[in-house]
Amino acid sequence: MSHSHSHAPGESHSHSHGDESHSHNHGPQQVAMPTADPALQALIDADFKPVNLEVLHDIPSVVCEPHKLEKCKECDHDYTNLNRLAKLLHQHPTLTAPPPANVVSKNLSIAINTTKEEGNQLYKLGQHTQAIGRYTMAASIAVQRPPWEANQFMREELSAIISNRSAAYCESRDYISALADADTVIIIRRNWSKGHFRKGKALMGLDRPTDARDALQVGLAFEPNNAELNAFLADVEKAIEKQKLSTPFKEEPVSPPPA
Repeated sequence: MSHSHSHAPGESHSHSHGDESHSHNHGPQQVAMPTADPALQALIDADFKPVNLEVLHDIPSVVCEPHKLEKCKECDHDYTNLNRLAKLLHQHPTLTAPPPANVVSKNLSIAINTTKEEGNQLYKLGQHTQAIGRYTMAASIAVQRPPWEANQFMREELSAIISNRSAAYCESRDYISALADADTVIIIRRNWSKGHFRKGKALMGLDRPTDARDALQVGLAFEPNNAELNAFLADVEKAIEKQKLSTPFKEEPVSPPPA
């Protein structure tokens, strides 16, 4: 059987002609998995080490089987990061795959900035203890960023928050905590001048001007023209000179000649 008909420009469709064979729609075809490269598979297998672990189904996490610990020194296993990722995926069931690294959780950013700003307002009002509490809360929110987001976002947010908390500790005369926070800022973001400035402030509070000078000079190695660091360094140099003048000279005792 045959018949004729016309098609619109660019239009096409299939049809049958009598007993001629025609195709059927069997749904999407399954894509065959590619064969693993034998050499690469051999390298993977050579590095494989069996691990005794236990899966906790109530909470999506794993622990070492002998001691039921997430981080076990005796077994030399640390499942902290693995469990954190599992928890994040469990809490977001619609997330079929991590988004691109440049995508940032907007709600998390808003929560971080809002809490930090609350701390800033309390700091300006002289309520330093309360400000420390808000900065601590902001820091705890900042470290909750999912691991697939670009690390620079958390570094910048966290370093700014901890720097502000260091300043609040200084105002509260808790110079040890201020120094610890300043060192944390430097570890997170070493080339940022503010961390070295905060360290210098904390060391001056501890009456260690020579160490404060060293801390400021490290910061100036990254930013030689930083006005804040240079001005503070000049004040520290004056404090060192004043300390030298106020320290009485002690003559070293002369050792007796050998017998």
